[in-house]
Amino acid sequence: MKQLSDLAFFNELVRHDSLASAAMAFDVTPPAVSRRLAALEKRLGVRLLHRSTRRIGLSAEGERYLEEGAQILRQLDALEATLRAGQDTPRGLLRVNASLGFGRKHMAHVVSAYHAEFPAVEVILELTDHPIELIEGGFDVSVRFGEPPDQRLIAQKLASNRRILCAAPSYLARAGALGTPADLTRQDCLVIRQENHTFNNWQLRNGKQETTVKVRGPVSSNDGDVSVLWALQGKGVLLRSEWDIQQELKNGALVRVLTDWAGAPADIFAVCPYANPMPAKTREFIRVTREVLASKAGFIV
Repeated sequence: MKQLSDLAFFNELVRHDSLASAAMAFDVTPPAVSRRLAALEKRLGVRLLHRSTRRIGLSAEGERYLEEGAQILRQLDALEATLRAGQDTPRGLLRVNASLGFGRKHMAHVVSAYHAEFPAVEVILELTDHPIELIEGGFDVSVRFGEPPDQRLIAQKLASNRRILCAAPSYLARAGALGTPADLTRQDCLVIRQENHTFNNWQLRNGKQETTVKVRGPVSSNDGDVSVLWALQGKGVLLRSEWDIQQELKNGALVRVLTDWAGAPADIFAVCPYANPMPAKTREFIRVTREVLASKAGFIV
């Protein structure tokens, strides 16, 4: 009986002829029902029921509380049914965040595929050039590189993200071949800068071998597409995700260097606020994202 709201308690109570029969239905003692009713009437400041030892009857205030309260209970039942249905059928609003470059190239296609399958869901895709606060920003899912440190979030891996070293043939013709990672210290390297941080310590792996090389170069940017453009113009060596330069590698505009070595993994994750169970709209979005990425070159899902 404690789990019932006052409205639900009163709605059930008046179905019975007496407090005693109501108590049997609630599986409590008649005094417990009487105390609950008295507390409700005291809180409202009105008498809801006329009662004797054998029967109960509605007061005018009780009739209004019953009638309008029943309407509220029906609305609440409908709301809860809609919310439960949302766990099974995608619907409502889905807010998605992703980085600028990855979002333009891939998440736009993901959203299109998702909307074609689930037109009842309104999707907002917000692209940013810096990490966002997922919970505070009101996002349902964010596509990020690397697992989040925030324990309030859950992360599901979408795809592996291999980062490779490459350069334009024109640069290699001028600078010469590279034999070991140490050779990078004598090369022009295209460095990414983000929020006053310079990512010029390249962590490289070759199987179980690991090394970190501090690189430098004449130009740097906080935009990956700009760095790719500079690499195509022969301005230096680039460490970039394979998915981002797949076409350039295919047509020979960029070629891999130090082919046995690759950057430290920065796998792609779907990050969500903790939810159990996860809403269907989010769960299906993650599925569609995996399927779209699996269909594209450069991704290992």
